[in-house]
Amino acid sequence: MSETTEPNVGSFTLGGLPATEPAAPIEVPDHAEWPLPNGFAWVFPGEGNHGGLVRPVIMADGFNLGRSKLDVLYHGLEGGDFPFISELRRRGRDVILLGFEERSASILDNARAAEAAIMRAIAEQVGDARLAVGGFSMGGIVTRYALARLETQRMDHRTGLYFSYDSPHRGASIPVGVQAFSHFIPFPNAFAKQMDSPAARQMLWQHYDKDTEKIGVAPERTEFLAALDRVGGWPQIPMKIAVANGRSDGLGLPDVEPGEVTLRIDRIYPGTTFYAQARGDDVTAAYLNRRFPKAERTVTTDAFPELDGAPGGTLHTYKILADTMRKLGAKTDLRQEEVCFVPTVSAVAVRDIDKQDDLYVNIDDLAPDESELDDFRCSSTTSAHTAITEELCTWIMDRLPS
Repeated sequence: MSETTEPNVGSFTLGGLPATEPAAPIEVPDHAEWPLPNGFAWVFPGEGNHGGLVRPVIMADGFNLGRSKLDVLYHGLEGGDFPFISELRRRGRDVILLGFEERSASILDNARAAEAAIMRAIAEQVGDARLAVGGFSMGGIVTRYALARLETQRMDHRTGLYFSYDSPHRGASIPVGVQAFSHFIPFPNAFAKQMDSPAARQMLWQHYDKDTEKIGVAPERTEFLAALDRVGGWPQIPMKIAVANGRSDGLGLPDVEPGEVTLRIDRIYPGTTFYAQARGDDVTAAYLNRRFPKAERTVTTDAFPELDGAPGGTLHTYKILADTMRKLGAKTDLRQEEVCFVPTVSAVAVRDIDKQDDLYVNIDDLAPDESELDDFRCSSTTSAHTAITEELCTWIMDRLPS
């Protein structure tokens, strides 16, 4: 490596399910494919269903860069601890996996794909069973908006159940120091493109602006929330349920100590250090340093809650970053692999995430009507964001329209 250039970070991105792509080719059963505006879908008929859809379940992909890889999504849903797709099909459900041409595009644009998938499912359906429509992470937000918009247009979406799987209804959290570091890398890279994408700006509770170097609510998030309000916030016709990968008892991640070092990088970005988010004003979230071109920056926050250790679905944020830096020749001191990505209160639409007491509230002690949902289920143990577990999947399946 030249002493006057920095190594390329390649395709490093932060995404949801699955955490890593399988090393071996994925065997996907025979399926039909639907072309859709801004997206596409794969259709897997339920056992015993021949000649048309009978009981459709539409499940939308989540956030990342680029076109949806539905083979990878299929593997994530099927190849882990619980075979979600196989179990749905065994119960006679037709599984429709919804993908997007660009996962990081505006949620409002990708909602067109969801609306088209819903209307095509209705057109091809045999019988009068109500649909189930939802998605994973961002996919749950896309389908929420799509169903609500169809209702404002007086379109019959024939949906009996809306569900979301660890979706950031009140916002998601990527440490602002990590966001800043994506733009501190002195050349275009996939990570920075992802952090600055329309969908990231819409979903992140706080966003680091690469141009102003300020931290705050992105204009795109304000505009998206206004658009959501214009369609009523939620679909009103179907039953609305959600599951969270975080626990409900208000207990956060035990190993995340606010203010403590999570990751230190040397050699390539010497002395670059990230800290677990702490409360207070002028709190250091990260110190960034690079050799070429020479620059250093301290990223600070004001009035943040302790987000990194909050109850919620986790992301291996610092492990992914450390692994990438090591591949490039850096020396790393990784002390905290994962942090909270979608707080539990956000996933089940109970409280906003900007106040410490709300972020760590014991949801079990709250009245059920505090949630904007009709029902929800939190994981009994902290699990990775969108991790497919028997506990959460069977809870959803038991509530599918009959």
